[in-house]
Amino acid sequence: MAPDRPTPRLLVAESETPEARDERRASVGRSSGETYLDVLNRLMPGAVCDRVFPADADAALPAGTSPADYDAVLFSGSPLHLYDETPETRRAIAFMRAVFDAGTPSFGSCAGLQVATVAAGGSVRPNVRRPEAAFARRITPTEAGRAHPLLAGRPAAFDAPSIHTDEVEALPPGAVLLAENGLTTVQAAEIRFGRGTFWGVQYHPEIGLDEVAGALRRQADGLVEAGLGRDRADIEGYAGQIDALHRAPERPDLAWRLGLDEQVTDERRRLTELRNFLESLRRVESRNPH
Repeated sequence: MAPDRPTPRLLVAESETPEARDERRASVGRSSGETYLDVLNRLMPGAVCDRVFPADADAALPAGTSPADYDAVLFSGSPLHLYDETPETRRAIAFMRAVFDAGTPSFGSCAGLQVATVAAGGSVRPNVRRPEAAFARRITPTEAGRAHPLLAGRPAAFDAPSIHTDEVEALPPGAVLLAENGLTTVQAAEIRFGRGTFWGVQYHPEIGLDEVAGALRRQADGLVEAGLGRDRADIEGYAGQIDALHRAPERPDLAWRLGLDEQVTDERRRLTELRNFLESLRRVESRNPH
């Protein structure tokens, strides 16, 4: 971490629009950035955590700061479609490039990976198969991924919370594919661009099962249209089972019905990638003591 700083300083970049933030709060009680802040406060107690809204027209960092003043920037999920040319996507991509230019280590999930991909010269598209809803199944680290610290502690194949309708089409030049599965080719990657390094995943290690259920409910009509349920009642039935497991994660019958193991039901294991990213910052600090 940066020298002469008594405590870590982390920045959460939340690219949800104000409307999406309100919808998510109404569904699960917090926006995507607020979920990140809650997790970071648990994983790195004492860290100073700020938040910025890169897609907003009036987005601004705390007075007198820039991305270079932070030990890390973490990009949350978002409903932005990065292949659309809109003011919101242009602002989000420009902010990601500023993070790369600053050389500040960064991490992102879902749309965070997609923003970094486009900012560094890759491309994003709508899912070519179908939405990956509720959980990404049998994520498999590549040879590079098995040796990469981002995935340290993950088994040869694992599931993770996930819901997305877009995916990385092509990684930027020089990026390293770290994990894939049968539905989404790019499940994890390292992207180096300018002075910066980004670690990202298409899935959501940061969210709990209650947020998975909330996402299904918010996107129920689209999931029915995609053939993943006969009607909204079907989606609600599945979301209800996930909610029940959230309330009682120790119940093997619920996990069995959903086909989940401790990689999802145990919070420590679910948070593996975030914990590994934060640990990488600590290792840098130990090599560069104040």
